[in-house]
Amino acid sequence: MLYARIVEGKVRTTFAEINAGNYMAMVDSLGTPFVYKFHGDHALGGSRTTRQAMVRWWQRVGDLLPGAQFTILEVMVRGGPWHTRVAVRSTVRGPLPDGAEYRNTVVQFMTLRWGKVVDVETLEDLQHLAQALAAVAATGNSEATATAITD
Repeated sequence: MLYARIVEGKVRTTFAEINAGNYMAMVDSLGTPFVYKFHGDHALGGSRTTRQAMVRWWQRVGDLLPGAQFTILEVMVRGGPWHTRVAVRSTVRGPLPDGAEYRNTVVQFMTLRWGKVVDVETLEDLQHLAQALAAVAATGNSEATATAITD
């Protein structure tokens, strides 16, 4: 289906922009209203529903995991423009302050309405993420142990 290929292309382009340091490509894709949920009780966890909270969250991601890069493994698209469901399976990797490399699997489920993202649910292996955040916290970065950014 042509529409599914267009949506997949948009998802891949957005992740490429994030990899290039432009997280605003993702923020600008959000609809009104939206909910962005990252599972877990940690510095990157919680739910956000405002652009301001999403910008602060992406700034924190950049502070905690600078240089992290996503590799898209699979994008699945179902539905029409009025209600599109997207599943993305990817990996994320990036350097940690202790010289180790952060590696994790990320699964996201998204709902789009008329081309805008209105719901995102992000799942990662929380053990790997906790280890990475502990390595960052060990360098004195208090953001790694901060409470979730919510609104």
